[in-house]
Amino acid sequence: MGKAGAARKLAAAAVYGGGGLSVLGASLYGILRLEAGVARRLIGTIESPVPDSTGWYGRRLPGPALRIALLGDSTAAGYGVVLVEETPGAVLGSGVAHQAGRRVYVRELCRVGSRSSELHDQVERTLPMHPNVAVILIGANDVTHTQRPSQAVRHLSEAVRTLRDAGVEVVVGTCPDLGTVRPIPPPLRQVARAWSRRMAAAQTIAVVEQGGRTVSLASILGPEFDAAPALFFGPDRFHPSAKGYASLAEALIPSVLSAIGLGPQDETHPTALRGEGILPVARAAVRAAKQPGTELEGTEVAGAELGGGGRWVTLMRRRRQNTTVEAPGSAPAAEVDGSQVGGR
Repeated sequence: MGKAGAARKLAAAAVYGGGGLSVLGASLYGILRLEAGVARRLIGTIESPVPDSTGWYGRRLPGPALRIALLGDSTAAGYGVVLVEETPGAVLGSGVAHQAGRRVYVRELCRVGSRSSELHDQVERTLPMHPNVAVILIGANDVTHTQRPSQAVRHLSEAVRTLRDAGVEVVVGTCPDLGTVRPIPPPLRQVARAWSRRMAAAQTIAVVEQGGRTVSLASILGPEFDAAPALFFGPDRFHPSAKGYASLAEALIPSVLSAIGLGPQDETHPTALRGEGILPVARAAVRAAKQPGTELEGTEVAGAELGGGGRWVTLMRRRRQNTTVEAPGSAPAAEVDGSQVGGR
């Protein structure tokens, strides 16, 4: 079975039931179960609390303000950094605010250690704030805790569907390439790489099917991290460093801006010179799992959403900009409850 077919099978298992275990094989799953515990002990934990990026960014900019909900796991939270300005939420909030020219309120709802099965509770806490866009980073803990991939993808799919039904735009940073994590020993490292890439591809298919868009983080936490681990990995050699988190968040900013209709005018259609185009979702998902910051979103061809290879998607490689990061500020409670923030 080709990689695109395997990703389709895993995503279908998430929707229609079944374990999806045959995608990698029961024997590899057994290896992963046995060695994941060893890897977690080697990685260890960091005792200091994670700074909370909740608050206002670009406070001197005009309105109407934008609301961003940040959901997911330790990668979304910024586990391991010391300053709030080093968290993905602060980079995301600052970047969107200054590139959009509008104030931004970020609400951090992610939790260190979360797996996809915990997204339901995070989504329920998100809906009352009526965000313009929800950014989700999830999947690594599903791999290292040997959650069956189809189950993890199903939980993500349900979370995206709930948010989209509520009128919230959704941007998902897919599972990173765990084959670059040095404390994970062989053969687990090779299995983790294969599993995380398949997970990312299946996440992409499921998210696009529910009306969200995805950004591949595989190469953000992949070759760049592998080439300079001391620079891009944090003290536990598993989570990103402050520079690594900045690289990750800056890859998400263009897609967040595009999702809320504030992206550059020259990036509304794919450009062949940038390697962009329209492809069937499974083929595009496999390509995106290997390529830097690739964004996928559902589209139509000749008025049809579906073709011979399944759902049509637009593959984009949006330009990134360096971000000047600020610390979050507070605001009156009335501006936080949604009544005075970027009215919907």
